[in-house]
Parts: sequence; structure tokens; C-alpha cells
Amino acid sequence: MEKFTPFTSKAVLLPVNDIDTDQIIPARFLKTTNKAGLGEQLFADWRYNPDGSPKPGFPLNNPELRDAQILVAGDNFGCGSSREHAPWALVDYGFRAVVATSFADIFRNNSLKNGLLPVAVDRNNYSALLESLSQNPTARLAVDLEKQQLSLPDGSSTQFSISSFARTCLLNGVDELGYLLSFEAQISAYESHHAG
Repeated sequence: MEKFTPFTSKAVLLPVNDIDTDQIIPARFLKTTNKAGLGEQLFADWRYNPDGSPKPGFPLNNPELRDAQILVAGDNFGCGSSREHAPWALVDYGFRAVVATSFADIFRNNSLKNGLLPVAVDRNNYSALLESLSQNPTARLAVDLEKQQLSLPDGSSTQFSISSFARTCLLNGVDELGYLLSFEAQISAYESHHAG
């Protein structure tokens, strides 16, 4: 996992409430244990026609937003089953953060463990964000995990919360095991001193 650094990006606007993990990555794509290529199946049933052609008008099919690293979704994003493939698909597509008013707990935890930042904002900031992106779909947002700050296109900013442990892991580009292994020298010294 790479260190999570501040970035500025366009955002894909998908303001739908209760987007579940089966919509994010349909169950038929869950047979793989490889993360690579899952971005192609992201929102597959919403994104593609039955013949595999892109559905016109679906936000991920907008060529102006292809390099967007932020997804702006609705309330209760990531509800449903606990599949880890959902954040895998979002990350493989190129998203680094998802902004919503709330997230399902398991999805939030899976995201943080896989380098995807769930940014929960209050309804006032969310409304301002929707209005901004509706008027200018290619407007850019800025995400700064160290400051825990999301900057909106109008120049305003809002703080977001994240557990200190998850924040530390993301900023250092390590998962939970990597975090523990960073203390290997101290653990070895303790074990040597207390061997007996």
C-alpha cells in the first residue's frame, strides 16, 4: 500500500443513497482473489448494457471524469454484504477517496485496510458539494488526510474524522500487519530481555 498523500482531483458524482456492495461489485465477479482488473467490473450492472457496451449517461462513462480519484456518493454507502472486493474494485479503478454522508461500518473498515479513504461529511457540506459539482462537473476537490480536511470547489473546507490508528496506517502506507512489523526491533529487544 502506498503512503496516503494530499491530492486534488475531479470527482465522479453518484448521489444515490444505500448503494450496496453488490452494486459496487456484483457477486459474479467475486471468484477472484486478485485485485487487478476489478475496476473494470466496478458498478458493472449500472455501467454497462447487456452486450457489454458502456451505458450513456452513467457517470463513470464520462471521459472527462475518467481520471477522477474521488467518488461522491449518497448516504449509507457500502451497505449490504461484507465483501472486501468492493473497496478493491474502487481502488483498482483509481479512486483514492469516497465522500458521502455516512458509510456502512464493515465497508468503512475494509476501505481503510485497503488504502481507500471514506470521507463522511455533514449534510450542509454535502449539499454545497452537490451544488458545486452539478454546476461544474469537472471541479476539483482537495483531500488532506494529515489535516483531516476536504476542500470544496468554492474554496471552503470541512474537517472529517478518522480513527487515529487507521490514519497512521494510511499516512505510512502500511496495513495492520505492516504497522506491527514496524516495531520488530523493539519486539525483539523486549523478547530478548524477557526471555526466560
